[in-house]
Amino acid sequence: METTHIKTPLGIATIIGDKNGIFSITVADEATIPAIIPNVLQEAVTQLNEYFDGERTDFTLKLNPKGTEFQQKVWKALLEIPFGKTRTYLEQSKILGDVKAIRAVASANGKNPLWIVVPCHRVIGSDGSLTGYAGGLWRKKWLLEHENPTNQQSLF
Repeated sequence: METTHIKTPLGIATIIGDKNGIFSITVADEATIPAIIPNVLQEAVTQLNEYFDGERTDFTLKLNPKGTEFQQKVWKALLEIPFGKTRTYLEQSKILGDVKAIRAVASANGKNPLWIVVPCHRVIGSDGSLTGYAGGLWRKKWLLEHENPTNQQSLF
């Protein structure tokens, strides 16, 4: 398993993976940025940098997250939320076939090991509120605004 760190506008991203795919992408406030990026992680670094530069709207990385069968199902459904769009936890539960599983869906979202690439930040409360985000709600807000910027109209 290889590890690297990159600086992002939201903190330091830690990327872990190997030839079988990316296992984990997390964010923290601090970490040491390495001088050399392992070859197996270079594409993930490139794609994340493109995302933050506004040049990428979807990821084509080989993913290999570890989780239960249910968590894997929830994370797969997250991948279907289009860039710049949101869904509610209730909508996600309906898509997964069990409206009563809303708490379990929310819990699986919270255990998503692939920050940004599996876009759990695109799931919001039924009232449109920004609820539940392991990276902090300020990061969720930033990501949603990054993906769907408000265009200010000129007054003149």
